[in-house]
Amino acid sequence: MKDMQPYGTYAPAGLVARIAERTGRIPAGTWTGRRLALFLRRIAISLLRGQPLDVERYGARMRLHPYNNNCEKKVLFTPQFFDPEERAILKARLPADCVFLDIGSNIGAYALFVAAFAGPRARVLAVEPQPDVFDRLTYNIAQNPFGTVKAIACAVADKAGELTLFIDPRNRGESSLKIVGTNEGAQIKVPAVTLLGLVQAEGITRIDAVKLDVEGAEDLVLEPFLREAPESLLPKLLLVENGIDQWQLDLPRLLGTHGYRVVARTRLNLVFERAGASAA
Repeated sequence: MKDMQPYGTYAPAGLVARIAERTGRIPAGTWTGRRLALFLRRIAISLLRGQPLDVERYGARMRLHPYNNNCEKKVLFTPQFFDPEERAILKARLPADCVFLDIGSNIGAYALFVAAFAGPRARVLAVEPQPDVFDRLTYNIAQNPFGTVKAIACAVADKAGELTLFIDPRNRGESSLKIVGTNEGAQIKVPAVTLLGLVQAEGITRIDAVKLDVEGAEDLVLEPFLREAPESLLPKLLLVENGIDQWQLDLPRLLGTHGYRVVARTRLNLVFERAGASAA
């Protein structure tokens, strides 16, 4: 059921607030720090007894449910661990009037982060196919004054139509249009569009950056887009979840033929930049 309680209803308090403050100060990149953060996070989650928390992260208000979604757990308790290099690249290279597509937006951490620093001239699309996660996304967008983020309830795939989404019950962020893991969760039908179809439907004429996190289907999404889209629509930056073990294509090689080069490799993602497309 959609949570309509006003923001602030679930403000951190007591030991949970102290744990969130402590885990948020642990330096990123240390093994012992990460183990301590995970230990303290488990304590806090048990104390919450299923309730969410209302917090500010990356310049935006969010309501986070740290249970079956690793993204929400990380953003809530260790925001400094959530893709710091990727966020730094976006903040350094995106212009104030940027067009940013967050494909597989989850609860909107990336979309709201970009909206918070880019300002009122930006345009941000947040695309998420899971209905209940989409409700969390739209709630988070509504708690902020940016006015630049549009949420779209669909999947992005290699073809348009109604497709099956396989839900991961342990980590909703790993739900996928492909059968991955043990496939123990539910299967739901969701509307799907191609990336080019989405862009054309929204009247977008240029793209500064795309974050694409679709659990191993990134190659299937990008191949038809790269083949069919005009050069003017090719994104300057592509932040892609590294699914090299799941991709059917050699995606880095394919991107290379379209002028992209890898500018960052992190634990989870690859960041590509198109030659001659650096933001001013």
